[in-house]
Amino acid sequence: MNALEQMHERWVYGRRVSALRDCIAAALPAGTASVLDVGCGDGLVARLLLEARPGLHVEGIDVLLRPGAHLPVTRFDGRQVPHPDGSFDVVMLVDVLHHAEAPTALLAEAARVARRCVIVKDHLRDRPLAGPILRFMDRIGNARHGVSIPRDYWPSSRWREEFRGLGLSPTLWRTDLTLYPPVLDAIFGGSLQCLVRLERRV
Repeated sequence: MNALEQMHERWVYGRRVSALRDCIAAALPAGTASVLDVGCGDGLVARLLLEARPGLHVEGIDVLLRPGAHLPVTRFDGRQVPHPDGSFDVVMLVDVLHHAEAPTALLAEAARVARRCVIVKDHLRDRPLAGPILRFMDRIGNARHGVSIPRDYWPSSRWREEFRGLGLSPTLWRTDLTLYPPVLDAIFGGSLQCLVRLERRV
């Protein structure tokens, strides 16, 4: 790890995953019993979610299997979720879709497997310099783990277009996630981050 990666691990990562846990726990519908974490990485967000909601059953899948993951993780190909239709109450994708080779197809797979809703945490390229800032963040947080660094990020208009195309409606859209300490959040948080709960249109 270089110096920036060490600083990220020491001062940013723990706070970020705890804040994500709180945001996701608040977004889960009442009565949620099972969650599939697609692209779970080291599984820490999922483990913290289990601590916050001990009645949950959470499984993880990822294209990369990291040593010492915080929950059992099944490898998958990044495109087809290896579970039958409606297998889980909720499917969550936390900072995953902007890394996917076929994000729309993966989101469609998540919707197929989810009985109740899909929760997406991802980035927004709405403000000036958003692209370079997000690429810098991804390099610091992901490059050493072998995760591909995206060349592009979607603006909110593109996200909404993709959701509509899949017959999904946002029933929650948050950008007030406060993932970082105040000074850093002004640069790396706010309008660069969103958490969305999606349900099928009826």
